[in-house]
Amino acid sequence: MKLSQFKFDLPLNLIAQHPSKTRDESRLMVVNRATGKIEHKVFKDILGYFNDKDVMVVNNTKVFPARLYGRKEKTGAKIEVFLLRELNKQNRLWDVIVDPARKIRVGNKLYFGDDESLVAEVIDNTTSRGRTIRFLFEGNDEEFKAVLDSLGETPLPKYIKRKPEEEDKERYQTVYAKYEGAVAAPTAGLHFSRELIKRLEIKGVKFAEVTLHTGLAPSAPSRWKT
Repeated sequence: MKLSQFKFDLPLNLIAQHPSKTRDESRLMVVNRATGKIEHKVFKDILGYFNDKDVMVVNNTKVFPARLYGRKEKTGAKIEVFLLRELNKQNRLWDVIVDPARKIRVGNKLYFGDDESLVAEVIDNTTSRGRTIRFLFEGNDEEFKAVLDSLGETPLPKYIKRKPEEEDKERYQTVYAKYEGAVAAPTAGLHFSRELIKRLEIKGVKFAEVTLHTGLAPSAPSRWKT
């Protein structure tokens, strides 16, 4: 199997830049496994495909505002810092991706916010674009989280060619999101509304929750081949 087999034409004008006004009225493609017939539905039509013997497993991870913009010390160069995961809460160590990476080296300090009140120091290189940084923050954990929430942006995928909006804080989450830690939403779940879930439950469908914090892998370019 070759990587080229996964390539297909996807016109940019067909990529929605905003979600549908109602979550469960997004488009749904249904493929009949026996005949191969394709039908075009809306998402809430899944109600007709499940019954009281079925269980839906949903991912209750919650997206946090992982994209920060700062400036490099001395040069003032603008730097994007994408928070991937917290490595050590006590020492405020984070695994991040930086862009442009060529400008960021171990020992550099990065300043965030109009008043540059949040400072981070680069302490290690992990990959070509990956770094480990330590935030130099004196407050408690709650205060630190509040600063990240105020400075960070909702990490919309790169194929969304617009700036994050206030609405995205709520719409780029599933309605059952509980535990913060994801940098990308479990996208299939974005189409469930509370009303649709209730209708499925009334029909007898059971829901089970897992927590799997989504990283960047789903939107990263594929390099797999055999």
